[in-house]
Order: sequence, then C-alpha cells, then structure tokens
Amino acid sequence: MSAVTYAHIEPDEQGRPIVSGTRFKVRLIAQDHVAHGRDAEEIRRHHPGLTLGQIHSALAYYYDHKDEMDRDLEERHRRVDRLRAESASEESPGRRRLRERGLIP
Repeated sequence: MSAVTYAHIEPDEQGRPIVSGTRFKVRLIAQDHVAHGRDAEEIRRHHPGLTLGQIHSALAYYYDHKDEMDRDLEERHRRVDRLRAESASEESPGRRRLRERGLIP
C-alpha cells in the first residue's frame, strides 16, 4: 500500500502536520472549521497568509484523520478547561504582592 501525501502539508519536527513552508498547524485550521464552523473562504479571511489550496489540503488531511484529530482537539480543550479552573482558584503572584502592599483589598 502506498502512503498518502497531501499537497501543502508536511510534518514538523515533532511529526505533527503543518502547512508546508510555514509553522501553521493543520490542527488550527481544523479547529477553525470544527469549533467555529468556518469554511475555507472564511478561514482564509482570518489567515490571509494561507492560500485556498493550503487550507483545502489541510481540511482534506483533517477529514482523512478525523477521529485522531478530534481526540487531540478534545484533549486540548479539556486541558485548557482544567488549567483555567486551577488558575481561577489561585491568586497570581502579582496580585499577591499588591495585596501585601495594601494596594488592593
């Protein structure tokens, strides 16, 4: 069986798919499409440095690896939620110093 290649897509140093010649991750294009419901034209308006060909190739990669990429996106979302919850319960060092100086209640 031959390996499938995608025009405009290559792995980065960690093996994650990026748009060739850039540092733009395929995951971010997929996230724009899935989470925000953006089509290729709208993604291009938000990222004018990308061509429609690059975006369509990234979306093709996403759909060919949908289960794996959806799991990755969900895990990242859960991690962000967890970090937000943890940081909301802790006072930042800057805020603590201001409180110690009596500058905030």
